[in-house]
Amino acid sequence: MSIHVTRPSGRPLVGVCFLALVALVAACSPQGLTSLTQRLSVATGGTGGVYYPYGGGVAQVISDHLEGVEATAEVTAGTVDNLKFIANRGADLAFALADTLDDAAAGRNAFAEFGEVPARAIAVLYDNLNQLVTLEGKEIETVGDLRERIISTGAPGSGTEVTALRILASAGIDPDADIRRQSLGAAQSVDALKDDKIDAFFWSGGIPTGSVLDLASTPGRTVKLVTNTDAIDFLHENYGQVYRPSTISSLTYPGMSGDVEAIAVANVLVAHAEMTDELAYQITQALFEHHDELAAVHPEAAKLSIDTAVTGSTVPFHPGAIRYYEEQGAWPGS
Repeated sequence: MSIHVTRPSGRPLVGVCFLALVALVAACSPQGLTSLTQRLSVATGGTGGVYYPYGGGVAQVISDHLEGVEATAEVTAGTVDNLKFIANRGADLAFALADTLDDAAAGRNAFAEFGEVPARAIAVLYDNLNQLVTLEGKEIETVGDLRERIISTGAPGSGTEVTALRILASAGIDPDADIRRQSLGAAQSVDALKDDKIDAFFWSGGIPTGSVLDLASTPGRTVKLVTNTDAIDFLHENYGQVYRPSTISSLTYPGMSGDVEAIAVANVLVAHAEMTDELAYQITQALFEHHDELAAVHPEAAKLSIDTAVTGSTVPFHPGAIRYYEEQGAWPGS
């Protein structure tokens, strides 16, 4: 039997009676209301990156080890959308890049019209590497060589797009005038590069990224990553110290001719500021007490460490998470 329930102002009587009956049955059950399952949504990213499998691992740990709680990982465009979901309570947990997180907390740039996002950190997870990916033979050696090329700057609403536009600006490239710009996620960018529909793409993600690994393993194609750390001074001057140089080892993807210097930025798992302290505490506890289960999901998940989880966030930590870190002696000053 299907029951149609409209908004509260116009709810049919049969729907009201049905809901009242459900509440009565729950109240009279042996466990009362505690038998109801709390459902959490984890906002991640596209299927071609690291956020989605990592988020699936986080959801599984929560579902398996928090009594009465069931979590689900959701595919999204990425950080910008994730933080908007947090603000409007469309998601309970979200993966976010620290640079975009900083913008969200201040209500600037991509959030200028949307407003400030009341996000709180649960843990700093790992670093995203800003990978500028092309193929040997495209004659792209620097960011400046992207001028007048067909370039994907990342999916709309992604942290990749935010950082890519800043890196282009550091080289004096106007993304709306100096390149033919595409807005594709990692998997779509790989397909377009394979088909010679684009010349290069930006991707901000953990390493190895599955879709880039797929590109590097394609017969007849030799992947090439382009150094982009020349942008670091520009980024520090205009956006603060959230960015830092890092190295992508030549062993990361088949076919790489050498190590590549790339801009790194931290990834943070965040919740809404109004998540209860107890739930935030239990989530934080589960992530560390069952870290082995996360580590089996992706190499980047293995990097979660209680020593590094408390530094690098651009928003305050949730009080429930702080309580766990203090108990473990990991919180600064504890």
